Parts: sequence; structure tokens; C-alpha cells
Amino acid sequence: MKSCRDVHRLVSEGQDRQLSFAERLSVRVHLMLCTACRCFDRQMDFLRQAFRNFPGE
Repeated sequence: MKSCRDVHRLVSEGQDRQLSFAERLSVRVHLMLCTACRCFDRQMDFLRQAFRNFPGE
């Protein structure tokens, strides 16, 4: 199983690129077991949505 540090890195990278099937699977398995990483994943989703909705110039 991936460490929390690895999962945080993959969640962050997933904002910029499509993760491979193996990466997505390992993140999902970890998120099922780790409350802290689930929270981090939700926070990243919130930030992504906030930036998308931020009015541009």
C-alpha cells in the first residue's frame, strides 16, 4: 500500500495530468482506509473548484 506522502503527491499530480490505472487504483484503495488522506483529497477538490469558479480577467 502507498504511504500518505505518496498518495498526497498523486492526488496533487492528478490535478495536472491523468493518473495511470495503477496509480488511480492505489489511491482509491488508500483513500478507503485513510481518513486524513480522504480529507486532503476533498480539500484539493474544493480548491480546484474554487479556482475554476474564480472570475478571470
